Formats: sequence, structure tokens, C-alpha cells
Amino acid sequence: MWWFKQKAAYFRFAILLLASLLAACGFRLQGTDEYPASMASTYIDAEDHYTFFYRDLRVALEQGGVRLAGSPIDADAVIRIERDESGQKVLTISVRNVPTEYDVFYTVRYSVWINGVEVLPSRTLSLNQDYTYDETQTLGKNREAEGIRKAISADIVRQVGRELLRLK
Repeated sequence: MWWFKQKAAYFRFAILLLASLLAACGFRLQGTDEYPASMASTYIDAEDHYTFFYRDLRVALEQGGVRLAGSPIDADAVIRIERDESGQKVLTISVRNVPTEYDVFYTVRYSVWINGVEVLPSRTLSLNQDYTYDETQTLGKNREAEGIRKAISADIVRQVGRELLRLK
């Protein structure tokens, strides 16, 4: 019994030591950055509230401590999403004139306004990734394209988040 208590004490000490070392080296969990105080209340101005980018941006802002306003009047900052497009283009086709490779793309153009002043002029971010297509696996390949689109959107949200953090 005393052996178990002694082992538990060593374990607690090791956890405490590890936490202290991580804090001392500046380690922070990804996504725990706080946005500028001027963005404490932010409105996202977008035509479509159901895109991957819009939903991911909302989550990222909320996790960063931003309160999302219901209208631009109630907000200190406004993020205007001027363009939010995704799709795919055929890259290659087979001898039988069947697509064999697609390019999935996602493009976002946005600007940021704080207290009526444009602090981040309109910027366009565009990412793409290609994938092979097999007509015998249509359902799986459609899911693959959707997963790629979602991953690209998440990458763009991270880039936008870094830009917003620089506004401090």
C-alpha cells in the first residue's frame, strides 16, 4: 500500500514538472491565441452562412474569445467576406474522354473593419489540391473531394486568423 502512495506522489511530481517546463518554454495549445481587444465583438458579413469557411471562421473566433454580434451595428469589428467559392476543375482525362484527375480549389476574399475604419484591406486567399478520380468509386471520390474542400477551408481560416492576430 505504501508503495502505491509513493508511486502516485512521483507521478504527480512528474506531471507538475512537465507542466512547469511546458509553460516555461512558451508552449501554448494551438487555437488559444486571443484576438485584439478591438475585435471583442465582431460581426461576420457574408452572403452564405453555410460554407465551410464561414462555419470554421465562426468557431475559430469564438475559441479565441470573440463574441459574435448579430448585426454590424452591435459590433466593434466587421469581417466582410466578399467572396467564398469552392469547386473543382478537370485536370486530366482518359483516352475514353473520362476525367481521371481533378483540382479542388477554395478561394476567399475578405476585409476587416474596426470602428468603421478599414484596418485590413481586401485580400484574396486561394488554395487548391488535386486528386485522382476513378469512375468505379464515385461515392468515395465525392467524399474525398468534400474532405479536401473542408481541409483547404480550415487552412484558409488559419491564415486569416494569423492576419487577425497581427492587428494587435
